[in-house]
Amino acid sequence: MRLLATDLACIRGGREVFSGLTFTISAGQALLVLGPNGVGKSSLLRLIAGLVRHTQGAIVLEDGDPELSVAEQAHYLGHQDALKPSLSVRENLDFWAQMLGTTASATDRALAIVGLGTIVDLPAGYLSAGQRRRLSIARLVAIKRPIWLLDEPTTALDVASQAVLASLMGAHLKDGGLILAAAHGPIGLDAAAELRLGGKQ
Repeated sequence: MRLLATDLACIRGGREVFSGLTFTISAGQALLVLGPNGVGKSSLLRLIAGLVRHTQGAIVLEDGDPELSVAEQAHYLGHQDALKPSLSVRENLDFWAQMLGTTASATDRALAIVGLGTIVDLPAGYLSAGQRRRLSIARLVAIKRPIWLLDEPTTALDVASQAVLASLMGAHLKDGGLILAAAHGPIGLDAAAELRLGGKQ
């Protein structure tokens, strides 16, 4: 499996964020997108996730599911955690499980892995920023998708939770998954290739 991006260009708010962007990520590989604020790191991830349109170029997942788009085969973890405050921890993950297709045992296991197994009935509105982030990460674990799109994934995580995330990313790559992550510094992907964006403000 390979994710190929060819000659991508993105315009937002009438401004060209980036253009001529080409890269390849193969199964078991990670690509770390680096650069100062405003150069398009988040826009690139959102583009692959199908949330932003590219104005030029193509994105192809070779050997993926031909019945699904690239976006449908990806998990996107953005700056804002996609949670409903009135729903419990378990209900939030169950919502995604029902929509994207997985089992109750998978959601229970995922919540245990990220350290939320003892507060599954707590409304998400009472969670700390780190707990909210861990609940979002649980979605990556519970519902299998080959592509992980991670935007500053260690934000709000303590040292122990960062170690858990690093372990999960390693396991995903070992299983043949792909990771594209935007960051300002190390996030536990020591062997990741780097794509540097820059220049345009």
